Order: sequence, then structure tokens, then C-alpha cells
Amino acid sequence: MTTTQQRIDELVKNHDVVLFMKGSASFPMCGFSGRAIQILKACGVETKTLKTVNVLDDAEIRQGIKEYSNWPTIPQLYVKGEFVGGSDIMMEMFENGELQQVIKS
Repeated sequence: MTTTQQRIDELVKNHDVVLFMKGSASFPMCGFSGRAIQILKACGVETKTLKTVNVLDDAEIRQGIKEYSNWPTIPQLYVKGEFVGGSDIMMEMFENGELQQVIKS
């Protein structure tokens, strides 16, 4: 595992809810990241307890997270160390109530 992969692994495993995104919770830098934040807020996740990682600040993380998850797009959500998906999957899971259950479990 590379040092970038180790950094990602530590972030994912040391925080209950981690969103790798473009921008921050208070200032998303793309529509998909903004939608992901809104979905998490609708699930009751407080932004102060949410760990966000701005991939625009770190090119190694930006590429490394795609390899870590084997998922090509950002944002990417992890809950309790498990990869959930991107904003489309988050929306689908939110609409059917599944995301709320994953976050609360």
C-alpha cells in the first residue's frame, strides 16, 4: 500500500462518515459534491461531525481515492469504513431510506 493509500485508509477507518469531495461542506466546488452534502444533511449528519476531504487540495488523494475504491468519480462517501458510493447512489439510497439506515447503524 502506498503512503497515499495509507493516508486514505486512515481517514476512512478513523471517522464514521467521510466524504471525499470537491470543496468543503460549507463551500462545495461542484454540483455533485453540493448534492452529496445536502443528502447527508437530510440524513441528519451534522457538518461538524462529517469529515470532508477536499480532493482539489491534494492531487495524490484525488487520484488515490479512485484507485482505493475502484470508483472513477468524486464525490465518494464512506460510512464506518465501508464505501457507499457517489452522489447518484447516495440519492437513490436516500430516496428508498437505505442511506439513513446505513448512517444510523
